[in-house]
Amino acid sequence: MRKLLCAASMLALTTLPAMAEPVKIGVITTLSGPAGYIGEQVRDAIQLAVDREGGKLGGVEVELVVEDDALNPGTGRQIAEKMVSDEDIKVLTGIIFSNVSGAVVPDVVDNGAFYISSNAAPSNLAGKECHENYFVVSWQNDSLHEATGVAAKSLGYKKAVALAPNYQAGKDAIAGFSRLFEGEVEEIYTQLDQTDFASEMARIRAANPEVVFQFHPGGLGLTFLKQYQQSGLLGQVPMVVSEPSIDGVILQAVGEGAVGIKGSTHWEVDFDNEASKEFVSSWKAKYPDRPITYYAQEAYDSALLIASALAKAGSPEKADEFREALRAADFASTRGEFKFGPNQHPVQNWYLTEVVMGEDGKPVGKSQGKIREMVGDVHAADCKM
Repeated sequence: MRKLLCAASMLALTTLPAMAEPVKIGVITTLSGPAGYIGEQVRDAIQLAVDREGGKLGGVEVELVVEDDALNPGTGRQIAEKMVSDEDIKVLTGIIFSNVSGAVVPDVVDNGAFYISSNAAPSNLAGKECHENYFVVSWQNDSLHEATGVAAKSLGYKKAVALAPNYQAGKDAIAGFSRLFEGEVEEIYTQLDQTDFASEMARIRAANPEVVFQFHPGGLGLTFLKQYQQSGLLGQVPMVVSEPSIDGVILQAVGEGAVGIKGSTHWEVDFDNEASKEFVSSWKAKYPDRPITYYAQEAYDSALLIASALAKAGSPEKADEFREALRAADFASTRGEFKFGPNQHPVQNWYLTEVVMGEDGKPVGKSQGKIREMVGDVHAADCKM
């Protein structure tokens, strides 16, 4: 009997450390270069959600493993392979750019891990290449810009120039905007590393549009908007954009010149629901000198989704339970109403927003009312799960 008790005690001691190990969450994001501030917002918003629970998500201790993809698809893929194969990480998130996402996501999900997108959502992964372990919390690339097309149409514009970088998200952006704008659109594709937009400004002048739509995330958007302002076009041709083109960092850098720009958004800093107010308050308390961006909001919601699944399943190792808990989306989103469509992409509301001067003397987005109600994306019909 003493031998049996001793053996049982030893077994308990050897199993305790394994039970106490935190769930690792791989955060692959862009932390360097002109878009590096986006990755910082993503990383810090996820950490904010973890800190809110004292180092846990859904009552389960977690550890964030953060790596910089440097906006390089090959680098992102190598990091993901190391995380999944060598470190046995079962939950990954954080990618900003769709070219990186396209290189990373298929291998991650095919190897049994879960990918929870806090931003990038290319059209191919929403349709025929959808996967049961792939969830998107932000938006589908097209639907983000479809809302902008609706906004521009509702404002009475019929002739537009649409500009975006020549990669998957840029193509999805112009396709989405054009689909629901339903007017005349001249397409101009730029480069992901472009710093001089003089020729594009000349082409806009020559086209003589009623409105300009442009999608340039991160440093690209800051550079484009400043040059648009310096060219004098900002006072001549109104701009209607999607939220990545007027995030808080871009607005702060451009300053008063951004006031009056209109756009579409799924969330704004002035939203009145309790989850949003708590997020905004927590962010301002921890990062008083840093503006909040949509990227931070999406990442925070992604952490809340992961928390809701861990609360029910306990671990992503219980893959079926964890997957069903993710599908339930049983959390209070900072955007308000939220659920997943059949391709595990958001069904959500979209709002008109306008850049105004805030009480602190800095430009900020102000929501103007709902323009689309609880819509998903056009690619869901092609997803067979």
